[in-house]
Amino acid sequence: MKSISLMSALASIASLSAATPTPTEQEQPHKRADLPAVTVSGNAFWKGKERFYIRGIDYQPGGSSGMTDPLADLDMCKRDVAEFKKLGVNTIRVYMVDNSKKHDDCMKLLADAGIYVVIDANTPLYSLNRYDPHQSYNDKYLQSVFATIDAFAKYDNTLAFFSGNEVINDVVNSTLAAKYVKATTRDMRQYIGNRGYRKIPVGYSAADVSQNRMQLASYMNCGTDDERSDFFAFNDYSWCSSNFVDSGWDQKVKMFTGYGIPIFLSEYGCITHTRDFAEIGALMSDKMTSVYSGGLMYEYAVEENGYGIAKLGPGSKVEEKPEFANFAKAMSKYPVPTGDGGFTSTTKAAACPTKDSNWLVDSTLLPAIPDGAKKFMKDGAGTGPGLNGEGSQQAQGTSTGDAEPGSGSPTNTASPSSSSESQKKSGSTRGIGSVDKAPFVVTGLVMFFTLTGTLLL
Repeated sequence: MKSISLMSALASIASLSAATPTPTEQEQPHKRADLPAVTVSGNAFWKGKERFYIRGIDYQPGGSSGMTDPLADLDMCKRDVAEFKKLGVNTIRVYMVDNSKKHDDCMKLLADAGIYVVIDANTPLYSLNRYDPHQSYNDKYLQSVFATIDAFAKYDNTLAFFSGNEVINDVVNSTLAAKYVKATTRDMRQYIGNRGYRKIPVGYSAADVSQNRMQLASYMNCGTDDERSDFFAFNDYSWCSSNFVDSGWDQKVKMFTGYGIPIFLSEYGCITHTRDFAEIGALMSDKMTSVYSGGLMYEYAVEENGYGIAKLGPGSKVEEKPEFANFAKAMSKYPVPTGDGGFTSTTKAAACPTKDSNWLVDSTLLPAIPDGAKKFMKDGAGTGPGLNGEGSQQAQGTSTGDAEPGSGSPTNTASPSSSSESQKKSGSTRGIGSVDKAPFVVTGLVMFFTLTGTLLL
């Protein structure tokens, strides 16, 4: 009788457990045991407890106007990942992705090759207009940006997102767009937090313009924590078969010393003279590692601009240019440095720049997120418009005022939907998300009844 009662009790408990509704959860990251998510601490990136340096290449087959997502084309991905492995890169930057398509297969191929991806969240149709930033900063634009985050947040080898690329240039009036770039960065960081994703770094890729270089860098790292970027990157072509001093890189290191957040080169690789890529040696040396975290060479695919090192197609064919071998040789010659590179363990905000003849931003206040975009923070962005949408630059639903500093902080206290394995390796102290406790309850009760039954026999 005791055994019958025990079995009946267990059956009741099991049926209760089976009837417990399973909550809808966000799709979990695709895990790879030896490729943990990269995190930010101090002024450096980290892969677990090891300093992570970006040793990569810019990837935009078809060029800036090609409207091509290379991560959605598996054949293209297979062809090019094989070439990336020859080069020895650990990161690629992708300038344009289709947020309406799946990327699982290509992202897995990249992860299996040990390669991380930096994603530009904008496309030509969904981006800020530097000369009409207020109109182009609207809820339709942000829906596309957030949909891109949704498409790539689940992959542990998504290293970072760019909120913009060279929106501010050497035309003085373009500096007025800076507060909209900064607002977009704030919104992306808040969206990542509110949607429960792991803390994927968000920053800006700047043009290297001498008259506003430091104002822009300071601006992207000033203000309240919600307004500051996770990193700052810029495109630098000043090393032209020269050296650390003649290129002016020594002075830039001095300028950025004590900046407080990670810095890396989002593009480099002058083509004025023979490209031997000796600048990699400087990037990996103690002359720079205390301030810089590596860089991305521009670029992989041969286009009309003459920077590419591989001529692609047709089909699976790849013609490696002489610069391909030069880059691979330099990557091998200048390996990742050991130790922490002299990084700064603490982060700090910069002082906001003041208005002058080269910098026209006259307030530290940022535009408030458009009212129509607020719902995305709770409900998600939904299906992205992809690369064939109608565009957003002239859409309605713009910002109607300034934001209160601090209002862009994430309001969701739920744990991020990231793999526990990645969190263990990265040293993250964030929770592992909600866990269905029913199996543990059942196991405990089974042990209790078993013990009780044994004692009663």
